[in-house]
Amino acid sequence: MNIDLEKERRELLSMYANLLRKARPFLNDSDDVKNIKKAFLFATDAHKEMRRKSGEPFIYHPVAVATIATEEIGLGTTSIMAALLHDVVEDTDHTIEEIDEHFGPKVALIVNGLTKISGAGKKGGSLQAENFRKMLLTISEDVRVVLIKIADRLHNMRTLMSMPKDKQLKVKAETEYIYAPLAHRLGLYNIKSELEDLSLKYSDGPLYDEITKKLKESESARVHFTDEFKTPLTETLDKQGYKYTIKSRTKSITSIANKMKKQKVPFEEVFDLFAIRIIFESPRETEKSTCWHIYSIVTDYYTPNVSRLRDWISMPKSNGYESLHTTVMGHNGHWVEVQVRSKRMDEIAEKGYAAHWKYKEQGQASSEKGIEQWLNEVRSLMENDKVNAVEFLDDFRTNLFNKEVFVFTPNGDLKVFPFGATVLDFAFDIHTEVGAKCLGAKINGKLVPLSYQLNNGDQIEILTANQSKANEGWLKIVRTSRARAKIKSHLKDDRKRIGMIGREIIDRKFKQLKIKYDDRVAQQLRDFFNLSSESDLYYQVGEGIIQHKEIKKFKEHLDHTNSVKKKKIVPDSAKEFKTKIKEVRKSNDDDELVIGEDMDNVHYSIANCCNPIQGDDIFGFITINNGIKIHRTSCPNSVAMMANYGYRIIKARWASEKEASFISKIAIEGTDRIGLVNDVTRIITSRMKVNIRSISIESNDGIFRGNIEISVKNLNEFEKVIKEISDIDGIIKVTRKDD
Repeated sequence: MNIDLEKERRELLSMYANLLRKARPFLNDSDDVKNIKKAFLFATDAHKEMRRKSGEPFIYHPVAVATIATEEIGLGTTSIMAALLHDVVEDTDHTIEEIDEHFGPKVALIVNGLTKISGAGKKGGSLQAENFRKMLLTISEDVRVVLIKIADRLHNMRTLMSMPKDKQLKVKAETEYIYAPLAHRLGLYNIKSELEDLSLKYSDGPLYDEITKKLKESESARVHFTDEFKTPLTETLDKQGYKYTIKSRTKSITSIANKMKKQKVPFEEVFDLFAIRIIFESPRETEKSTCWHIYSIVTDYYTPNVSRLRDWISMPKSNGYESLHTTVMGHNGHWVEVQVRSKRMDEIAEKGYAAHWKYKEQGQASSEKGIEQWLNEVRSLMENDKVNAVEFLDDFRTNLFNKEVFVFTPNGDLKVFPFGATVLDFAFDIHTEVGAKCLGAKINGKLVPLSYQLNNGDQIEILTANQSKANEGWLKIVRTSRARAKIKSHLKDDRKRIGMIGREIIDRKFKQLKIKYDDRVAQQLRDFFNLSSESDLYYQVGEGIIQHKEIKKFKEHLDHTNSVKKKKIVPDSAKEFKTKIKEVRKSNDDDELVIGEDMDNVHYSIANCCNPIQGDDIFGFITINNGIKIHRTSCPNSVAMMANYGYRIIKARWASEKEASFISKIAIEGTDRIGLVNDVTRIITSRMKVNIRSISIESNDGIFRGNIEISVKNLNEFEKVIKEISDIDGIIKVTRKDD
């Protein structure tokens, strides 16, 4: 590869100059420019011999991350320096102590939070989850660590095309699992949307491309509609002397894709593709009244859907979001969402947490309580450092809720909870002892159980009793991490005692079975019973949930697995597996599994959750005892696995000459008529020569719905079946089912 060093030097200087331009509004004096330059030169020297997978100089990446941090998130000098230096300790010989010495403790703290843990992690654990926890632990000390990490992840997603497929899947899964929800929780809506869209690009490329193409094709029609829609509004707003702008914002590709899947409609039938946003300038004290006045102007011209009014100015979202939303009927018979907000509200909506603190310093932040409440929840979660990293991450994600409910105490105090929160969540939010002794509640004067899900406007009075005691079943009821942590704390001592009994039972039983009980067998036993930790295993045995005869069944499973291992490759570890696959493929660098060619040497099976068929874009996921599971890249159930265990992902593709039969499922919907089912089955079996494994049809009030399970050779044959069924008179929708 020919490298033009002079051209790269000019590009780098151009990127650096652009960074300084974007940062200028956030710089206080000339010392800020000097400190940023010092960090830039230090990082440039540290990464001088390094290149990215794309072939470009590595230093381009930290400069791009620093630019995102200042331009798209609104961070200042300290964050820019930390962003420039964020990979220095992880990827070079420089140390945190050097960063502290040259740039001070604040920058060193942030860089340390951004530096991944090295090594193999805890046995049976997940190094990815350990790194997530290390980063998230810094939220209570300096939230800028997470903001810069989000900027880092955004740039990685924007440049992901140069990575191999299995790495793309790992990175996109982490992004969906933690970074996009985290960006949303911190109010970074634009970044959240882009992260989700880029994740979709690598999990379902054809759908992403289809929506992108159709959005481009319909752009001129949307512009024309917006111009017509806003004409009467601008005339009235101008007459009344408002300073304002009206924008049209298209929904994200992911939002459109979710609507298509949820409503089972094509792109053309998704009507609310965009929203009209009215942004006005106003003093802080008159913002609320101005929002409502502009709302009244909108409804003078367009009829509102009263059930779709969302008032986030009276009760801002807990991430600081403020706006007034309504949905009105447009002149073409389509519903249109209209958002009304002040310039201050818009900046907080665009820049999230950083803008919140800007207005807090100016004494104008009305959303401080919600954000501080969330940070206190996070700090409370951080106190429990004994929980394993995967469980910690799962608990943390419950704090990244999107929908909220607003409820009241008996004294009229407002409290905010995630959608789906229960009476028990409310009780533990009041006080730990109130939660531990909770018996039920009165909602608006009516008696309800612990599992009652809270609704907007509920006024809640908790009922307690001394004989009431926290139990394991409560963990399935609660939604908030605070309640989960408190319940686990109450159960901890009891679980420990029962767990010790369970461990003794297992030791005795394995001696009887003449099996050496070591770490490897313990991991296999956990997987056999689908448990996430050894403590769960010992507790369930001690409590009698897992009985002696079931442990005996494990021995039979172990004997079967060992017999399979003599014939086929069953992975002991990701590293060992990839080594063996290379041997199978007779290549030093190819660790790709070819479905069809390798079946005599590798133990794999098709995942039931998504039923991939030949022609689907696929990957392999290494399990502990069941070989490799083949998933579609768009499989929704694989996201959490890949986010926590990305090192188990293996590249996979179909053998081009593979002749096999794959099970696939179809959902159909239409208007009922005599002979319709016969037409469907005739098309599939007679015309398409495809075998039907099962069929179920039900009809109600002239509408029928059905599920058909068929055996096909490949994706092309499956898509032909879908098309033929779609053309049958009376059929409205035909979709592929994942399970």
